[in-house]
Amino acid sequence: MVRTDVRSAQQMHDTVLAQLRDVDVFIAVAAVADWRPAEVSQQKLKKANATDTPTLQFVQNPDILATVAARTDAPYCVGFAAESENLEQYGEQKRQRKGVPLLVGNIGHHTFGLDDNEIVLFDAAGMTRLPRADKLTLARQLVTAIGQRLPGRAQP
Repeated sequence: MVRTDVRSAQQMHDTVLAQLRDVDVFIAVAAVADWRPAEVSQQKLKKANATDTPTLQFVQNPDILATVAARTDAPYCVGFAAESENLEQYGEQKRQRKGVPLLVGNIGHHTFGLDDNEIVLFDAAGMTRLPRADKLTLARQLVTAIGQRLPGRAQP
């Protein structure tokens, strides 16, 4: 395994794309940031008077997972969705929007800071719930589920 430090979403995007040779599975566990400032100042923004308020404009960062999934030589792509509500609806919508064969979803605030979790796997066949368990157990179950879904492997 190689670790590459990056400082921006664009650098992460470029680094990921440069590392895709001979990759069978791509697991995108988290978005670095959906948005970035449209303009970055190299110096302090001065105020002319006490009522000045700067206006920030944002542009979207590249979607690394969707970019990888759209490649003609794409590896098997797995995405994640930490939702705050409507997991069943939003998870499947996100899977389709990203163009990935497998999306792993949960309700974020039900797991952040806890030692256990429950997840839902979204794929073309529908949803599979993995019941609440410690995170290491769920990770092992997820790796098994990914292995079973790889092209050329039979589904259980």
